[in-house]
Amino acid sequence: MKVVILCGGKGTRLSEYTEDIPKPLIEIGGKPIIWHLMKIYEHYGHTDFILCLGYKGEKIKSFFKDSTWNINFVDTGVESNKGERLRKIEEFIDEDNFLVSYGDDLCDVDINKVI
Repeated sequence: MKVVILCGGKGTRLSEYTEDIPKPLIEIGGKPIIWHLMKIYEHYGHTDFILCLGYKGEKIKSFFKDSTWNINFVDTGVESNKGERLRKIEEFIDEDNFLVSYGDDLCDVDINKVI
């Protein structure tokens, strides 16, 4: 099942960190939030990602340039809202169901149980 991660927002509430990097690249324990998020999905067998990029998206692309995950990077625009971002990745979704997370969504939940 594909995993769509919305990581294009400006992160204005954390502007002291996001002036130079997008919010999903803020580190927790030495690794970016988005890395932790993707490791959670990987733990449950989901390794096919679509990253909806916007603000400083090139930095996210650069971070994952040597990744072993299957990642589609899609520039969905800096000013796009969530619905617009999903519409812009529609061509990458080839199943009836897919997973969606924000780029700073970290939680302790059994993803497959939720599905």
